[in-house]
Parts: sequence; structure tokens; C-alpha cells
Amino acid sequence: MPIPRLVIVAYRPKPGKTDILLAEVRDHVHLLRSEGLATDRPSTVMRAKDGAIIEVFEWASPAAIEEAHGNPRIQAMWSRFAACCDTVPLNTLFESADLFAEFEPVDLHLAPIIQPDPDHRAE
Repeated sequence: MPIPRLVIVAYRPKPGKTDILLAEVRDHVHLLRSEGLATDRPSTVMRAKDGAIIEVFEWASPAAIEEAHGNPRIQAMWSRFAACCDTVPLNTLFESADLFAEFEPVDLHLAPIIQPDPDHRAE
């Protein structure tokens, strides 16, 4: 049985793009799950003092992480992330120097919007 992989990722929003980033984060794990790549474990989203958004979620397995790199829907999502943020190492966050790093919780109240696959997208 594959062992799931918990990950922590930090996204630093580009100027004026915080709301877009939050919408992408809201949909992120839902899209991964729809492709069979993430588990049903609830994700956690937080905000650092500098405005970076931190997400904790669980990949289904190491193979799922690799599979995502060849999935066109995931690639499209990652392109949208790249347009609104930079993914940064956790140690660049001020809070990472603290023994117990504290962050502001972020509640993403809106229902997720799962993007259709590229062959079925109305553009």
C-alpha cells in the first residue's frame, strides 16, 4: 500500500494577486483529488506575517506527485499559480525561526471550482 506524503508549501502572492491566489488555493486540493492524486485528509491554509499563504495537504503517494507532472490539468493549474505567486522555501518565512511557528488561519468559504480538462473547456 502506498504511503501518502504530507507537504507544506508557501506561496508569496505577486502584487495585487492575493485574491486570485486564494481562489487557486481553494481549488488546488480539490483538483488533485479529482485526478486521484491527493487524499481526503483536510488541507490547512494559513497566512504568514508577510502575506505569504501556507498550505498543508496530503499527496496520495510519491507516485502521485510524479504523475502530476505529466497531467495536463495539473500543469494548467500550476501555470495559474505561477501567474499569481512565487513558491518560496519555508525558511524564508519570518515565522520559521520560531520554535512554534504561528500563522493566521485562512478560511476559504467558497465552494471549489474544478476546472474542466482542456479538451472540455469552453474558451
